[in-house]
Amino acid sequence: MFWAIITAEGSHKALSLPIYTVLPFVGLLLTIGIMSFIAANFPHNRLAHFWENNYNKLIIAILWSIPTLAFFGYIKIWDPILHSIEEYFAFISLIFALFVISGGIYLEGDLKATPLVNTAFLAIGGVLANIFGTSGASVILIRPLLRTNAERTITAHIPIFFIFIVSNIGGCLLPIGDPPLFLGYLKGVPFFWTLKLVVQWITAIGILLLIFYIWDSFAYKREKAYIEKLEQRAYRPLRLKGAINFLWLFGVLGAVIFLTPNRLESWGLTHGPLKFLREYVMIAFALLSLITSPLSSETRKGNNFTFEPIKEVAFLFIGIFITMVPALEILREKGPELGITQPWQFFWATGILSAFLDNAPTYLTFFSLAQGVAEKMPGVYHIPPELAHVGVPEKLLVAISLGAVFMGASSYIGNAPNFLVKAIAEEWGFKMPDFFTYIIKYSIPILIPVFVLVTLIYLR
Repeated sequence: MFWAIITAEGSHKALSLPIYTVLPFVGLLLTIGIMSFIAANFPHNRLAHFWENNYNKLIIAILWSIPTLAFFGYIKIWDPILHSIEEYFAFISLIFALFVISGGIYLEGDLKATPLVNTAFLAIGGVLANIFGTSGASVILIRPLLRTNAERTITAHIPIFFIFIVSNIGGCLLPIGDPPLFLGYLKGVPFFWTLKLVVQWITAIGILLLIFYIWDSFAYKREKAYIEKLEQRAYRPLRLKGAINFLWLFGVLGAVIFLTPNRLESWGLTHGPLKFLREYVMIAFALLSLITSPLSSETRKGNNFTFEPIKEVAFLFIGIFITMVPALEILREKGPELGITQPWQFFWATGILSAFLDNAPTYLTFFSLAQGVAEKMPGVYHIPPELAHVGVPEKLLVAISLGAVFMGASSYIGNAPNFLVKAIAEEWGFKMPDFFTYIIKYSIPILIPVFVLVTLIYLR
């Protein structure tokens, strides 16, 4: 059985759904995993060739979305679907704008791909993720890193650690670093509160950089004699081209920071086409980038820029955003029954779900759950004055924030830039692990011990 509570305005307030409604979401994830596994391990198979075409991925996403759409049509409640589609439009507008604009920024040159240089790339990216967001930092830095390592042969680990550090864990110090933290800011969390996560950030980033440096050092030694001559011929110092695109990039960041839903509401722009003003502005800056740095420009040619990576993300994620709606509704409705009260429980529950669901609504779900815990357990957790108006204990907010940001690195679909980095790396000829191999070979053995350590030190 299912039931809904509808507000006077018609927007859904609570929705209880049968568990079988999550099957299309599970089916889509399994399809992505199986097809990427076949494509990575059996490249001459017919299914692998089928998966290479991004429009076939769109067909698969649509086919898995149909049962979910049919179910909501049957119960005649469209608000959750429409809300998710609006979130998808906001998501893809931001990713598209950052992808297009960064494609016009060209770091000309080719550094020596030593472990120290690669580690420096990741460290700088981890810092920039807090300024440009994980998506912005990822699309700006991934191409120069790939170009630097183009002469090397043992490179599969390099984009993986880039996803770990730059595309996810790096962006936890400011609300603009990752979408869930920005939603927390909109809910009333002070803008600079997230700087309190700096110790956990340093711990996780530091461990991962150390692991990467050791890993890359062994890989570099195995191919050093072969690549040294190639690198000496290819070496050129870095020189920036297409700098005007930084103007458009800061324009996009300004739209994200200042054109918030709260501000649009104060301007009376919550209904009609202008409620997407922020997205229109971001797309406009992307178009300005294409005008100032056209597809025929030296910067885009140097970056091997095409629209194929963003197509792959857009086509697959439309299916994910639609089919994940029942899972999020069930989580929202059943959340209070989960018995989660401790910081470590909030960290792992938020994180595991953020690895496979959109981490933004997952963050909000556990944010609300933490408010309920504070009400039911008065005096157990300290709420500092700066968080009194949001009613969330600081220990629980730390756990939720870290879980949503850190564990987005656990799968390709855990955070928006993950799949984008994968697609760009593959376009550059780097062999990337399939969906399952990423989790089994890299995510579980590398990230889980780091998360356990963070839990034992900071979240007990």
